[in-house]
Amino acid sequence: MAVHEFPLPDLGEGLTEGEILKWLVSEGDEIEQNQPIVEVETAKAAVEIPAKWPGKIVKIFQAAGSTVEVGTPIVSIDTGGDAPAPAQAAAPAAAPAAAEEAEPTGGKIGEVTASGRTAVLVGYGPRTTAAKRRPRKQSPPQPADLAVVSPPEPPQTGIKAPARVQDRRDGAEQRGPALAKPPVRKLARDLGVDLHSITGTGPAGSITRDDVQAAVAGAPATAPVGAAAPTFGPDREQRIPIKGVRKLTAENVSTSAFTAPHVTEFLTVDVTRAMEALERLKEQPEWREVRVSPLLLAAKAVLLGIRRHPMINSTWDEAAGEIVIKEYVNLGLAAATDRGLIVPNIKDAGRLSLRELADAMTALVQTAKAGRTAPADMSGGTFTITNVGVFGVDTGTPILPPGEAAILAFGAVREMPWVHEGEIAIRQVTTLGLSFDHRVIDGELGSKFLRDVGEFLSDPETALLAWT
Repeated sequence: MAVHEFPLPDLGEGLTEGEILKWLVSEGDEIEQNQPIVEVETAKAAVEIPAKWPGKIVKIFQAAGSTVEVGTPIVSIDTGGDAPAPAQAAAPAAAPAAAEEAEPTGGKIGEVTASGRTAVLVGYGPRTTAAKRRPRKQSPPQPADLAVVSPPEPPQTGIKAPARVQDRRDGAEQRGPALAKPPVRKLARDLGVDLHSITGTGPAGSITRDDVQAAVAGAPATAPVGAAAPTFGPDREQRIPIKGVRKLTAENVSTSAFTAPHVTEFLTVDVTRAMEALERLKEQPEWREVRVSPLLLAAKAVLLGIRRHPMINSTWDEAAGEIVIKEYVNLGLAAATDRGLIVPNIKDAGRLSLRELADAMTALVQTAKAGRTAPADMSGGTFTITNVGVFGVDTGTPILPPGEAAILAFGAVREMPWVHEGEIAIRQVTTLGLSFDHRVIDGELGSKFLRDVGEFLSDPETALLAWT
């Protein structure tokens, strides 16, 4: 019997703690290596942490709802006597110097590397021993009323999904990791799809990419879940701990508001032609299954505007005394979630076609709504759009995300009386609000950029022909 304590790993981006949302296993459960065992919320997002070793859950140290510092043991696992003993995880604060010097460059989850940093979740470091598979137990004959789906041979990563047993008598299901390959799992995470809700059509009942995409296309629309009603105490007050995403958001907006001198300009635009262009786009055969919204054209307008005015896509580097202009555009889209406001971004969005941009935006929003946005997807943003129009708001004065020089508020599209070709007519109109860092962007540059975004939205077809 070899029992090893598994500490909370460093999930990246300099995070020092996380809140245990829920355990996916119980004491006494047999687990596989890389099987998700716990869901943790950090200041960035909620993530599932996989098991470092195969074996049996001996003790769960941290209950759901507790906040745990990185490096603190959260569970102990009996790896058994027939498996090679894994390296013990070193405590991050008291790792002996000799142990640090002997540490491999990559490190394993929870271990401290030579640089003093706890190893990140993604990647388990270089392999230092030959792989050895645990002996497979022989399963007894199953009753006739149980359907057993056996997993295929594990991929080279060593991940093996356990069998999934379904009782046909009462429909009860023992939920384990769904049978799907890593690329399919990633696709499901990106699209916000629960693999347990899908019936696999692949070999041995495994879930394929087509199964995931079909689930997205055929999933019925559901109304958004509203916030839970507040529960008041005897003093008729409710106290909510400031933590997680909301805590990080508060720190970021406070720092940004009192560091960067904000200027906001507004522009009201007739977007009737843009709305007509969207309707024609939806009728195209290759676009019929694509989610198309006015935000897509706003994003395209921003990307083309940045191409014409690169300084908009820049950062004020106080330490270096420089303005850093980015050739790439990591386009952030502010999303309201149950855990607070997050701003995931589409990497290198300026290189995407309109169809690729639409698919990326759909995946980003669905993943954010499902609470599965990875921390890496919320870092490195260079320009952000906040779509306040979905709440029926005309516009606003958004605060800049830290490190960005401009942010655009896209308001609601409304039918309004408008002077069109010398006559008053009912047109579809929206209002844009552009906030920018006046240290980087002066009034002339901000005005020209906002004007160009407005011109694109007033006549996108002509703008695409003239600007590209």
